[in-house]
Amino acid sequence: MNMNKKTLVTGAAGLLGVYLIRELLKKNEPILAIYRTKIPTQLTQEELDKITWIKGDILDVLFLEEVMQECNKVYHCAGLVSFSPRRVRDLYKINVDGTANVVNACLAAGITKLIHVSSVASLGRKRNGQTVTEDVKWDERANPSVYGKTKYLGELEVWRGVAEGLEAAIVNPVIILGKGDWDAGSAATFKNAYNEFPWYTEGTSGFVDAYDVAKAMVLLMDSTISGERFIVSADNWSYKDLFTAMAEGFGKKPPTRKVTPWLAALVWRLEAIKGWVNGQDPLLTKETAETAQQKVNFSNLKLLNALPNFSFRPLNQTIKESCDFYLKSL
Repeated sequence: MNMNKKTLVTGAAGLLGVYLIRELLKKNEPILAIYRTKIPTQLTQEELDKITWIKGDILDVLFLEEVMQECNKVYHCAGLVSFSPRRVRDLYKINVDGTANVVNACLAAGITKLIHVSSVASLGRKRNGQTVTEDVKWDERANPSVYGKTKYLGELEVWRGVAEGLEAAIVNPVIILGKGDWDAGSAATFKNAYNEFPWYTEGTSGFVDAYDVAKAMVLLMDSTISGERFIVSADNWSYKDLFTAMAEGFGKKPPTRKVTPWLAALVWRLEAIKGWVNGQDPLLTKETAETAQQKVNFSNLKLLNALPNFSFRPLNQTIKESCDFYLKSL
């Protein structure tokens, strides 16, 4: 009965959504892709023609229940990443209420399995000098951002679904790198490097290729694993090394000015004032300024043990291929 069912992808127009769709197309899976404003331009016409696109919103419960009648598997990639005080209400609506809607619709439609995209922000990124694993408990002090809290609360909705009989697994990606729209999200770091942004911090974080996140999601979907979450991180790098590698990939000057905690505190306050005056989201907030100073490592051992045939692409390769892509797109 499931042979004619589709695989549903929410947030299909985002960076990860596009990579996931390409991974699913390799398996010739029939895909129903939800987009909110526009269909992604990164896909070829041949790829677009193989997908059933439907405009909709995860805040629309009746819409979700209707489209899931055609599906048996769901990848929930839709979410809002923002650290702006102006987007607090949106963060709760999309990351918490939206995820609850997806879970409820999955239960009502008898979906066989859900893969939910969370974030390491739900584990707490303000853990200086620590190695973070999936076993850490939520601590408000370890991540004071509203974004992190809403991703954590979104995970609770998934665990509720599991308790009610839904097969589900959660991925917690670190900072995702890839080829997309460099005016938005983590891809904007490539644009900053191209424009020879001179500043760097001595903080460290985990980074991963969008291709690896998509591949891990598909492997988890096809496995018997349920009721588990997995950090998806290729390697831990300093922000300085990352920005330097990107600059070199573009043939640009690497960053040379160190951002001290004192300077970062001054800048986020100035950005807050500027955002209040011009009505725009600040480029830097208190939370992002503090996180950028943290030296945090993320462990990927649980995922590698669960998926023994899976391996991560080297970050140097990811950065080089992405830089080549953006240069050709100019």
